[in-house]
Amino acid sequence: MGSKNPGSSLGTERRAPVLRGRGQEFCAPEIGRWSLLFALLFLTACRTPQPLPPVNLSGPGWTVRQGQVLWRARTDAPELAGELVVATRADHSSFVQFTKSPLPFMVAQTTSNSWQIHSVPDDRTYSGRGKPPARVVWLQLPRCLAGLPPAKPWHWETLDNDRWHLYNPRTGESLEGYLSP
Repeated sequence: MGSKNPGSSLGTERRAPVLRGRGQEFCAPEIGRWSLLFALLFLTACRTPQPLPPVNLSGPGWTVRQGQVLWRARTDAPELAGELVVATRADHSSFVQFTKSPLPFMVAQTTSNSWQIHSVPDDRTYSGRGKPPARVVWLQLPRCLAGLPPAKPWHWETLDNDRWHLYNPRTGESLEGYLSP
């Protein structure tokens, strides 16, 4: 008779079933652990961010400025003139709306850890967590107005009469405008 230990019966050790495949052996408990790990990763994987709630600009803490802007989407695109609303809060939330009368054209929004942009003509909404993407001019504007440098490759210039110019030399996209204090 063999030695007796808690995992043995009649002097023989009990072993977990072994599965063989492609030159590898896996114990059943090991497969269970891998399955559990895979399930946990799958269930906690990325998910689409929820839409940001509507902004109430008359709520506490918002600083709202309005003005006019010329937007050029790329070098060979025509300029579009429109009205601009930019609202910011101390918690780094922001709201930007470009309106080509009579309807909003672009609406961008940020919070301390997420962002969203809605293109009204296309009826498309893009959103994400973390820092806003550098390629979206509407998400760069509040940063520049707060005195911070824009993300690369954007350039910010202050012009005469409280006007400003934000542009991307690579794509030709630009905003030029002013906001009332």
